[in-house]
Amino acid sequence: MKRIAVFCGSSTGASKIYIEEAVALGKELARRDLELVYGGSCIGLMGALADSMVEEGGKVFGVLPDFLQEKEIAHPHLSELIVVKSMHERKAKMTELADGFITLPGGAGTMEEFFEIFTWAQLGLHKKPLGILNINHYYDPLVGLINHMANAEFLQEQYRNIAIIDSNPAQLLDKFSTYTPPGIKTFIQVSQS
Repeated sequence: MKRIAVFCGSSTGASKIYIEEAVALGKELARRDLELVYGGSCIGLMGALADSMVEEGGKVFGVLPDFLQEKEIAHPHLSELIVVKSMHERKAKMTELADGFITLPGGAGTMEEFFEIFTWAQLGLHKKPLGILNINHYYDPLVGLINHMANAEFLQEQYRNIAIIDSNPAQLLDKFSTYTPPGIKTFIQVSQS
């Protein structure tokens, strides 16, 4: 594994712990000589994560849609900034560049990125690990929702634990080394009588 894509908020959140743990993740990635792929911004958790990697001498690849670059939120000190035409192209490029994915706290955009990668894993479009850094129990409701989907049989049981969850960056990355991709989703029609 060489590069980790991180999905996270362009806001800092209500508690300083979110920034602190984003910084800790950046330092851990750099310590392991892993490269960062992220959304290319200099603000929020994205900016804190990239700053910590840059300060530690790590390689950082930002992928930013051109309309956001025009708003002057592009991080100025990246190893490489890749400018794309759309949000769709951004996700595709990040997925192409990454060997694994980590989701930090964020809003609707972060959730959309997480669920797309989650779905692609179900469909066998990638076999890369997907982690959730559950800072300050932020993602407890999401974990509950995933379990609810499986219990209600809208999510096949083999995908209940598709996301690797931990609250510690080092432990989360350790778990990536033992990741086994799930089987490819089957589409079984059950007749109702």
